[in-house]
Amino acid sequence: MIAHVVLFRERAAVTVEDRRAFSRALEQAHSQIPSVRRFHVGRRVRHGRPYEQAMTEDYTYAAVVEFDDVDGLKAYLNHPAHEGLARLWASLSESTLVYDYEMSEASGAAAVLGV
Repeated sequence: MIAHVVLFRERAAVTVEDRRAFSRALEQAHSQIPSVRRFHVGRRVRHGRPYEQAMTEDYTYAAVVEFDDVDGLKAYLNHPAHEGLARLWASLSESTLVYDYEMSEASGAAAVLGV
């Protein structure tokens, strides 16, 4: 399984209507792009652990999109619904990190870690 992981912080001037438009674009990407297996969006939670203080940047939101394979990820990235989402994202985001990972169940960790 491939996980497309996006961490982001919105610009200070983002309005409630901007957030509504972004939410609609996320929902469209989820519903219109067939290769999306799962699509999660969340807000950062703080609970007092020491590692929270070690973060040099604060990313308020995260999105995790799951695909069966790299071809599914590529289909998502090239789909018109994603292109619209990406343009809107760029206009609303102050800072973004994007990473793609090949994921395995915990029982397969040894193979992923090369041991």
